[in-house]
Amino acid sequence: MGAAVGVVLAAGLGTRVGADGNKAYLPLSGRSMLTWSLDTLAKLTDVARTVLVFRIGEFELARDTVTRELPCASVELVEGGDTRHASEFNVLQYLATDIETGTIDVVAIHDAARPLAGPEMFRTAIAAAREFGGALPALPIAGLARVDRTGLESVADLGPLVRVQTPQAFRARDLLHAYRSAEHDGFEGTDTASCIERYTDVQIHTFAGRSDNLKVTYARDVAVAQRLLTDRSDPAGSR
Repeated sequence: MGAAVGVVLAAGLGTRVGADGNKAYLPLSGRSMLTWSLDTLAKLTDVARTVLVFRIGEFELARDTVTRELPCASVELVEGGDTRHASEFNVLQYLATDIETGTIDVVAIHDAARPLAGPEMFRTAIAAAREFGGALPALPIAGLARVDRTGLESVADLGPLVRVQTPQAFRARDLLHAYRSAEHDGFEGTDTASCIERYTDVQIHTFAGRSDNLKVTYARDVAVAQRLLTDRSDPAGSR
């Protein structure tokens, strides 16, 4: 069995959250938002390497942030692309040699905007990816309805609907094959799983997501994440 690699994507912007620049560097409970996920991965014995995918033109910012806030962690830096899909392809190209030799057997990809994903979520995703080929956390969605000319109609007949989260983990060779195929076809997926589903027969296993694994998207999410991270750092409550 090869090793697992944890990848944190931090190559986006922060227009909806109101950030002046890359929201991944917003301060949350004493450190940058991206640092929380990097720290979680760096401490996991299940993860042999941790990679940060930084936004084009932000190498110094990424390097200096990691050096200052995680001085004892080993974090590799890879430049991202213009889209999420392009950033994922860049990091897979960076890891390609070790994937092809079997040194890396699983890649777990996580959004820096989800700083509250705990170590158990990564462990579960990696273990399930080794067993099934792919894994992602999901939460059920309830109370949906469809509007037509006659009014509201239940969508229960569509089957169970879920909200997908990260980390998403996959067998590395299948993942590299899918993204190389997508590059050849000019296809861009909405997330990692969509590319895997299009180009492989990998069975994607879902496991229980967490409601507190929120994605910081809007300004109000910053305050919620701040409170949850502060409570996690000080479970006894100093207040």
